[in-house]
Amino acid sequence: MAGCGITAINHCKGCRNGCATGDSGKDGGTNHVTQNSFKAADLVINLATSSKEKPDPSKLVFGSVFTDHMLAIEWSLAHGWEKPEIKPLQNLSLHPASSALHYGLELFEGLKAYRGEDNKIRLFRPRLNMDRMLRSAVRATLPPFDREELLKCILKLAEIDKEWVPYSTSASLYIRPTFIGTEPSLGVKKPSKALLYVILSPVGPYFASGSFNPVSLWADPKYVRAWKGGTGDCKIGGNYGCSIFAQYEALDAGCQQVLWLYGDDHQITEVGTMNLFLHWINEDGDEELATPPLDGIILPGVTRQSILDLARKWGEFKVSERYLTMSDLLTALNEKRVKEMFGSGTACVVCPVSKILYKEEELHIPTMENGPKIASRCLKELTDIQYGRQQSDWMVLVS
Repeated sequence: MAGCGITAINHCKGCRNGCATGDSGKDGGTNHVTQNSFKAADLVINLATSSKEKPDPSKLVFGSVFTDHMLAIEWSLAHGWEKPEIKPLQNLSLHPASSALHYGLELFEGLKAYRGEDNKIRLFRPRLNMDRMLRSAVRATLPPFDREELLKCILKLAEIDKEWVPYSTSASLYIRPTFIGTEPSLGVKKPSKALLYVILSPVGPYFASGSFNPVSLWADPKYVRAWKGGTGDCKIGGNYGCSIFAQYEALDAGCQQVLWLYGDDHQITEVGTMNLFLHWINEDGDEELATPPLDGIILPGVTRQSILDLARKWGEFKVSERYLTMSDLLTALNEKRVKEMFGSGTACVVCPVSKILYKEEELHIPTMENGPKIASRCLKELTDIQYGRQQSDWMVLVS
């Protein structure tokens, strides 16, 4: 969903969300200040009296271990944003009628902090996450906030819990900002109360099979992840909750992930919770790296954008955001024009694809036989940047 492109207190025609997104720049866009946002300068810090034992980085299960502290910021229509607070990690206390619980007024983000080989801790392109979070908030009728102020609060939280950032180049600290409606009413309406909070979790590889092992995909058009006019381009919890049933059907079919199709022509959209890339010789005989366009049903992934930016900088082949259908893929496979296919995301970075089960036919994708040249190159360049082996202005240093 494009931003409304308005300043703090003006409203674009038909928009009642008071958003303040502006046009995007190369790494997160301009920063129009949202009036009456919380300020990092007002941050209240209450430290835990003791610290939990740090886990072995080689034995981490994704999202199962959490750090000592969290960030919490409350909002109400009556009083606006309260002061942000960093406090010991604790359970939430919610009214049982809270709108997040009944109507899914909830969104989240996912980004990572990395401990570089120089022992410095950095976040990867966090302003893109802040931009996307604000767009999601506008779509969910949750109150707007100043993205830079939230980033400053997150950086402070990461600094306080910096010893939880694994001393490893195969692990990282996952950062999960979450925004929920806490309206204590069963009325279907814009919430008058909300809570923005951030929790941290040290993580290893997302898939149990490892960081760069190929996955198999189940493609069945009877389920869709998102649709035109919906919330597929926002990071809203309902997009993921509704995908779980199909994911288990994929497992029953002997596949690891779902390849989400859309429309009568079976457009290829996303894979599992990842964006998708196809490296092939296209219909015109050109070598091309292609990914579906941001048309409202595709999540604008930070890793997706980073791969596009890298490939365009290389300038070695055509790089496209274009529609791809299963018919296109079948024809290309029959004509041996497919080089590799891979997913991308914050959790996994890059994940190669080896086969697709479609209409009870198993399609072999020759990703691993072909190197995989582009997938492995993307993974290396991105992780070199993330772990400080290559300097980049994409990284934001934690003090």
